[in-house]
Amino acid sequence: MARLLSLPGDRCPGVGMVVRGTWTLRRRCCTGPLLLLGIAVGLFYHTLTMDRGSDVFKSSKQHRRNKSVGVDLKLLLGNPERLVSLLEASRSSMHSKHSCAGKAVILTGQHASTDTEVQLFQRVLQQQGYRVDQARFAETSVSLRHDRRDGRDWSVLICLKGSEKSCLRRINFSHPQHHQRVNIIPAFAGAFLDMGGVCRFLTDSQLSEVPLHILPSACSDSKSPLEGIQNAQEDERRQPITDGHSDNLNATINAYVLVTTATPLTAFVHRTVLVKTHSEESSYSTELQDFFRERLGDALSPQATRHMSQVISDILKAAILTTKERSSARCQLCFQLMTFSLHYNASLRPVVVQLQTDLHFDGMKDHFDGQIAKEYMLEEVLKLLFPACNNEAEEPSSPLSSLEENPQQHSVSEGPNDVFLPPAEMQTLLQFHQHLKKRGPFQLLYPLPPAHDDHVQTGPFGAQDNGRRQALMALLQELSHYYTMGHQTERCVNPHLRQLYTDPPMVFMPVFDERVKEYRAEVPFDVITIQIRPEAVSPHCQIHLDEHCGPRMANYPVGLGHSRINILVMDESEAEPVVMTIYTLHIYRESRPSLPMFDEYVMCSFEQDCGLIVRSDKPCGLEHSPSLRSSGEAQVSPRPCLSGDEPGRWVVPCLSCTDNRTCDWREVAWQPDSCYHPLLNQPQLQSCLSERKVLFIGDSTNRGMMYYLMERVNTTLEDWDKAHDTIIYGNLNQGRTIVSYSYYPQFWLPIAQRPTFQRALQQLLERSQPLENSPRTVLVAGGVQWLNLNHLKTIQQILEREGLENIMVIVKSLGMGFHLPVDGIRSLPLDGVQELYNVNKNILESAKNFGYEVIDTFSITMGRYKEFLQGRCACHFHEVYKLPSPTVSSQRKLKIVRDTGQEGNTSNLQTGLKENEDPSSPLEVSYHVKGPVNAVYSEILLSRMCVNHDAKRTIRPQ
Repeated sequence: MARLLSLPGDRCPGVGMVVRGTWTLRRRCCTGPLLLLGIAVGLFYHTLTMDRGSDVFKSSKQHRRNKSVGVDLKLLLGNPERLVSLLEASRSSMHSKHSCAGKAVILTGQHASTDTEVQLFQRVLQQQGYRVDQARFAETSVSLRHDRRDGRDWSVLICLKGSEKSCLRRINFSHPQHHQRVNIIPAFAGAFLDMGGVCRFLTDSQLSEVPLHILPSACSDSKSPLEGIQNAQEDERRQPITDGHSDNLNATINAYVLVTTATPLTAFVHRTVLVKTHSEESSYSTELQDFFRERLGDALSPQATRHMSQVISDILKAAILTTKERSSARCQLCFQLMTFSLHYNASLRPVVVQLQTDLHFDGMKDHFDGQIAKEYMLEEVLKLLFPACNNEAEEPSSPLSSLEENPQQHSVSEGPNDVFLPPAEMQTLLQFHQHLKKRGPFQLLYPLPPAHDDHVQTGPFGAQDNGRRQALMALLQELSHYYTMGHQTERCVNPHLRQLYTDPPMVFMPVFDERVKEYRAEVPFDVITIQIRPEAVSPHCQIHLDEHCGPRMANYPVGLGHSRINILVMDESEAEPVVMTIYTLHIYRESRPSLPMFDEYVMCSFEQDCGLIVRSDKPCGLEHSPSLRSSGEAQVSPRPCLSGDEPGRWVVPCLSCTDNRTCDWREVAWQPDSCYHPLLNQPQLQSCLSERKVLFIGDSTNRGMMYYLMERVNTTLEDWDKAHDTIIYGNLNQGRTIVSYSYYPQFWLPIAQRPTFQRALQQLLERSQPLENSPRTVLVAGGVQWLNLNHLKTIQQILEREGLENIMVIVKSLGMGFHLPVDGIRSLPLDGVQELYNVNKNILESAKNFGYEVIDTFSITMGRYKEFLQGRCACHFHEVYKLPSPTVSSQRKLKIVRDTGQEGNTSNLQTGLKENEDPSSPLEVSYHVKGPVNAVYSEILLSRMCVNHDAKRTIRPQ
């Protein structure tokens, strides 16, 4: 039997046996870290790097048979730094022919091959260099059934939900080799099927002295032997030991555990946990250390972490000990993902209320968040367990594999200070070392470095271990001590995305790859929001969407046509954040499904969409309108509308009013119920606006109407700007019309610094002087949802004070917007949107009482709320884009004067012809205002400005 003997002169007689009959390795009367770490140094150093011709290695028939390696303990003392450097030097030798560029088999079970979880496993394993095959079960896998070496040419076996039994049968049949990894630990299969398996621990004689922290009430419905025999005294004895308490610690958390080997036990816990408190209906995800620090403070957090680790690891060890079949030994590198549900009730030591042999994120408010968290964790697990393969295919085998294949080439000494470990256990050490180095979002659960006040405990596990196993555990423990005390850099050194998640899922073109920085995707018309969550490769890199301070994840409204989302990968380790990489996602949302108009059709009408019922007293969706033959013949009323808020509806030709996909949406038109809005041609409009000044005050929706007016008057729009200040356009309409604009409200400023509406209007009037007190001066005021009755009163007061009470005032009412749950801006619930209808009605009536013209944009946008364009408010029904070539050169002397915000100071942005420029040469740039809904209410605006001009046509999209 392998021996571990005491060093001569050692003052602690127990060092020779390191641990004797221990549950966990503890110290007695001397500081063991240096000694045991020294053991680790020599043990690993001489195993991996010692010259094979050294005198230390000598022949031994016994150890040739056992394929073991022995090392003199005198060489193992006090060189932890040397151990690390030697392990780093031996890194390349890890990629043996058994563990690199092998075959991976995925048993999909109940999953389809297109499921995201299956695709995740396949993608990551392929990225790491594995050849991946799929099958539903082991029995149907060609790779497992028809191989020439009894199933031993595979390196990785992944068994997904529904294939576990098939997978276990395969493990029992093939006896996996030391290099083969499987994502099921056989010893856990029966013990952790349900709480009944765990409850069995409470009555197992082997664990009678072990205080397992399992909530007895969680076993009440199980069919375990516990049922019916436990009494109150037994329950009392098994209550959690209270090692410190906090009234703030009252919650249930899901901790996600990765067991990397069962014998010896090595396990990690993910930094992300799921928290459910009594005061909240749903769970939320957070980081484990943040949870403890928030509830306990910095002083008690480490103690709570250690207690949690001990509770979980004790149950894991109990499962290994009590399993009837020591099947864990048949799968050296089997690993297992588990979910531990832990309940805290003031005590720092939790109790286990549920165990699941998988990752579960049930109870989260957003199922999408749970799905992403699970996939993110799975990917981290795979990259931890399966590092990328070395591309050098001809690289020689590692010392471990060489030793295993040719044990006769190596001999070991049988001196008084030797310890012997087989290559398989040495491989476990090597794997553990790599996991500690690159654990990423995982923190070590077991074995933890022993605390200074820990004492030796006797227990059932000690009887199962011999000196060799004890030495292996000592080495694992001291490696954990070294690495948990080490430093991890906080800088963003790998500024890439590992994945880009969206809900609903989108197909990226090209397929996502962290090296590709630009992607395109298409969504159908009915998709009006997407949730996007990019994940960085490194936890030290921060993600922001669109801007430096943007959110890490967000709901985005998807306007018709093209939308663009920038994803910033940033390093925030310094005082000044730095953008390291920018990814760009271009999303194209398709238009409403449409059919061309046929000879046989019917006219349908609608006021509101059934997806958002604003008026509960009105029907939604398409209705048949038998009185209308076609949109061109819809004008049955001889009179023009007397105001811009005449009730109306949208009309559209369809094959059937029961299916909106059969309609020709190019022909949709706004139809007032009992009148028509005159549509002016360009000469009429130019005549109407001649010698007039038109002043706009409002937000971007008001600005969209202004640019529509400018394009209609001039035929082309030669300048465009997302103005958020005051801007003046001179010499419009061949110098006969002036348009000015002031943005209100400036919501991005602190409330105390925002100009009031009174100040903004006063400033616009001052900048637009001279003004005539007649309808030749037009003021257009309004926006999405900021306008209220007080603003109308302010307009009246200022105009009377400035002697402008006779000018024409047109009030643009409220519009649809802010009805989608978008991050970063306010969102209205359904009843809030319904209340807007009543508010809008009051604004229209009050404005008319003041003698103002009105435009009811709320009723017009209500039925087509899904047809918004770019913008997070989902309120823009216009978009200005650059034309590929200019259209007309007749208005080349357009002057644009921008207000700089300083009194009496303006600047000319365009002053006419450039020097030596040919007037007949083409323009450099021109723009077009698109958006059929914006066109409708903008034409109503023009109609109300020119009420004395007669034109009898239905207002239709341009």
